[in-house]
Amino acid sequence: MNKTSKTALITGASSGLGMELTRLHAANGDNLVLVARSIGKMEELKAEMEKAYGIQVMVIGKDLSQADAPAEIYFEVKKAGVEIEYLINNAGFGGRGTFAERPMEQEMMMINVDIVALTKLTKLYLPEFISRGHGRILNVSSPAGEMPGPLQAVYYASKAYVTSLSNAIWYETKGTGVTVTTLLPGAMDSGFTRASDMQNTKMFEKMVSPAIVAKAGFDGMMQGKMTVTGGLTFMQKIFTNMTHFIPKKLLMKQIYEMQQLKK
Repeated sequence: MNKTSKTALITGASSGLGMELTRLHAANGDNLVLVARSIGKMEELKAEMEKAYGIQVMVIGKDLSQADAPAEIYFEVKKAGVEIEYLINNAGFGGRGTFAERPMEQEMMMINVDIVALTKLTKLYLPEFISRGHGRILNVSSPAGEMPGPLQAVYYASKAYVTSLSNAIWYETKGTGVTVTTLLPGAMDSGFTRASDMQNTKMFEKMVSPAIVAKAGFDGMMQGKMTVTGGLTFMQKIFTNMTHFIPKKLLMKQIYEMQQLKK
């Protein structure tokens, strides 16, 4: 790696929001460590970014639903002699359906990726960031973390965890030179949406480009903000801000209806 450039580690880098964050960091002159299951897509992205920006890109193929994956990533990067300046925990997925009916395996995989892997990578890198006095973390959460989510119960709960954890660490690291930013994306037109079976619901009637969300997250992280939204429409912002004032049963009824498949 080019020792004069800073390095960003981005999980879920092979598509959607992760790919757009990759492009932003490359354009910023940052070296990259890209993590995802799809090595082929990352190799294509690596070649494109190295040619376009003259940076160096390291590719690591890992399934973050596996318990040992975060530590394996950390030590592989260490072995390569790469110092991470930006940790971007972007990998995650959801899934529509009732909690009683969704397969146990899918729910546990979601928890492992959305909660466990993010926690482990943050836990591994944060102490050394604090020790050296600089480093930035971007944890991708969701406005879903502000409310219960019938038909995506585990996903909404996982994002509540991510937001709460990240906000708390942002406060704990004040004055250390380290920042932890939480990104709350709006409905995006991405593989995440299709994989979650959400593209044919009222909640995703209006979608934005992942590039718009990525820019908001990138800028917010660079500014050290605690929380930043990206791609939310005016009405979505109002709804999110009102969730703490709407009676919970009414709120859940609205969310349930918005997440049902259109007929």
